[in-house]
Amino acid sequence: MANCAPATTPLPLELQKVNGQEETFDQPTLFRSLAGKLQYLTLTRPDIQFAVNLICQRMHTPTVTDFNLLKRIIQYIKGTMDFGINFSTNADFTLRAYIDNDYAGCPTTSRSTGGFCTFLGNNLISWSAKRQTSVSCSSTEAEYRCLSDADAEVNWLMDLLQDIGMPVTHVPKLYCDNLSAVYLSANPTLHKKTKHFKVHYHYVREQVAEGSLIV
Repeated sequence: MANCAPATTPLPLELQKVNGQEETFDQPTLFRSLAGKLQYLTLTRPDIQFAVNLICQRMHTPTVTDFNLLKRIIQYIKGTMDFGINFSTNADFTLRAYIDNDYAGCPTTSRSTGGFCTFLGNNLISWSAKRQTSVSCSSTEAEYRCLSDADAEVNWLMDLLQDIGMPVTHVPKLYCDNLSAVYLSANPTLHKKTKHFKVHYHYVREQVAEGSLIV
């Protein structure tokens, strides 16, 4: 695909409307090889993290449609060869994390894919996109799980910076666009509809209550 036409996005804007072929792709080894190579590229290209995560979920029985989506990522890379991560020394020393998820985005399992990215000042230092291990019963639960994952990442980064002699003096901040999840993280009184949340997802609330995190 050295001479392929570049694409402007790593995936179609509306995956549910992609009209493809559902027959099994006849070269599954090739599919897995290419997907594995793209996984390595996500170490320096966070913009393809979600797309590669989606492709890797199809490794066991890839279809022709899945292979076309994989080629779409390669076309996007072809048009963005000069993309990368820039680091600036003129930045504050505050940890910030931004989270989001596609509630029940998987058409077959109804599981959500959650993602976050963390910044030290205005420098992007870590990112993740993973399908959640169980079905969320509400968008609030899906977002709250993302908060928990991002909070764990922020705490790990704080310990790492402390170990290398660069302690963070400002309280980290998490940015979430779900007001219910934000209120839940600050309010110790839970509504009866949130009782199905697992205990370890209240990790975020404890961090907020202790003043070690701002949501």
